[in-house]
Amino acid sequence: MRVKKAVIPAAGLGTRFLPATKALAKEMLPIVDKPTIQFIVEEAKKSGIEDILIITGKNKRSIEDHFDSVPELEQNLASKHKDELLKLVQETTDIGVNIYYARQVHPNGLGDAVRMAKTFVGNEPFVVMLGDDLMEDEVPLTKQLINDYEETNASTLAVMQVPEDEVSAYGVIDPDGQVKDGLYNVKSFVEKPAKEDAPSNLAIIGRYLLTPEIFGLLETQERGAGNEIQLTDAIDRLNQTQDVYAHEFKGKRYDVGNKFGYLETTIQYGLTHPQVKDSLKQYIIDLGKKLEKEN
Repeated sequence: MRVKKAVIPAAGLGTRFLPATKALAKEMLPIVDKPTIQFIVEEAKKSGIEDILIITGKNKRSIEDHFDSVPELEQNLASKHKDELLKLVQETTDIGVNIYYARQVHPNGLGDAVRMAKTFVGNEPFVVMLGDDLMEDEVPLTKQLINDYEETNASTLAVMQVPEDEVSAYGVIDPDGQVKDGLYNVKSFVEKPAKEDAPSNLAIIGRYLLTPEIFGLLETQERGAGNEIQLTDAIDRLNQTQDVYAHEFKGKRYDVGNKFGYLETTIQYGLTHPQVKDSLKQYIIDLGKKLEKEN
């Protein structure tokens, strides 16, 4: 069965970016001039996804507004012959995928957010895409997972090697050999282990391809780390009844869920942006020389 549905959980409070996220969805924080969630939606489209469900919460209305039409703005841009800007605005509305919304009333964790997609997904495989992780590779990471699924017909998680000192911030796999280069069998999945208890440094990053059987497990999943319903815990139970694989991502990952990662991503994207790349590059060179003198 072809994978054509994606779920984007976007109900988090964004506390790492307060006070900016007090009244603004963290998914709408811009990378130069494009909100982070638009990068995720564009990756889904490039991967062949046709339908997307965004799980929202309080203060997330701006996400819906972003992908909606704004006739007054479009008329204003058209009347002033600002054709390039008009095209950018229209592309966020006519983005080429169907977008739906559901609201997570209580923040009970990622597993609970994914559980809300049961009716939307039905009896199909689907992808979960987390907004904190932006991926850069020749083939989109979501498409890489779909390619694996077409061979295995099994759930597959994206993983990436992280420094051992950082494993406690992630779900981590206990690998059991490789099916092929970069695709691992998995003994178990461990949510946020202590450094000394981590079975590997292969950490789960923000892309999951899951079979619909995960929903029955999420509905009975007990609370785990952080007193929340953890998706990783349900996936570990799923692995006891059917194969679940881990796909090692070897491209570039940007973690926009923390301040430094967000700044790094903004700079990297700015260095490729046609309107600012030259000025930004020169600014960085000049700033580097100035900092060198100060030190």
